[in-house]
Amino acid sequence: MASKIKKTSKSEYVPARARVSLSPGDSVRIARELQQMTQAELAAASGISQGTISSIESGRITLGAERAEKLARALKVHPAILLWPDWHAEIRSKRAAG
Repeated sequence: MASKIKKTSKSEYVPARARVSLSPGDSVRIARELQQMTQAELAAASGISQGTISSIESGRITLGAERAEKLARALKVHPAILLWPDWHAEIRSKRAAG
C-alpha cells in the first residue's frame, strides 16, 4: 500500500544552522588543497615561507591582512575568504535567530 506524501510549504522550512566553524588557517588549508598545492608550492607562489604557512594553517600565528593578500593572490581567491571564512554563516545565523 502506498503511503501519502505530505506537501510542505516554503514557510515551513527552517534554515540549517552552521555546524562547522572555520578559522582563517582552515580556510588557507582548504583553498590550498582545492588548488592541489603543497605548502612548498604555495610558499613559492606567495613569497611567504613554508614554515609560516604551516603556522598559519595550524593556528600558531595569525593570518593578517598583508599575508592574506599574498596568499589570496597565489590561491586565486578574494582575501576576505581567507580572513573571514565564517562571515556568511554568521549572517545567516543572526537572521534565523532574529
